[in-house]
Amino acid sequence: MPETRSRRSDALRNRDRLLATAAALFAERGLEVPLDEIARSAGVSIGTLYNHFPTREALYNAIIPARLGALDRIVASALEIEDPWEGFVAYLEGVFGLQAQDRGLNDAIARRRPASDEIAAMCTRNVDDVLQLIARAKASGGLREDFQPMDLAMLGAAISQVIQESGDWRRFLAFHINGLRADAA
Repeated sequence: MPETRSRRSDALRNRDRLLATAAALFAERGLEVPLDEIARSAGVSIGTLYNHFPTREALYNAIIPARLGALDRIVASALEIEDPWEGFVAYLEGVFGLQAQDRGLNDAIARRRPASDEIAAMCTRNVDDVLQLIARAKASGGLREDFQPMDLAMLGAAISQVIQESGDWRRFLAFHINGLRADAA
């Protein structure tokens, strides 16, 4: 019996090392990090990685959903801001800041890889709250009236690419925020 327990605890330690290593490498470099590099960096064989995560998607699904939970906090926090325009801007800065901190999340949110149903649902589950942020910002006179949810999707795609290419997303976003003001229309 002790031998079985030690194997199980070794397996749990290996799994935890794989998750921690993959999470760090995905955050630093995006979701395309080679699996053999993850295994090597975690100090295990590629076979051990595949024993725990039979596909790349299984590894993503073990890491990305928990990280996407930050989107819930960003939206909730933005909705609590009294000034609707400031709430909208805080949402933009929060989401894009999150993507800039974690290249793997940037890839997941931008859908650079096919997402599992769970990840796709998490990326879109706050749609009603985001629509509320947009409506509030328009009603307050802060956000231009012709702004549409599709504009936010296009801005997100553009910022995601800026994050991937250069990282100077704040400057890029600042130009767009100025153009989104109602008085700029």
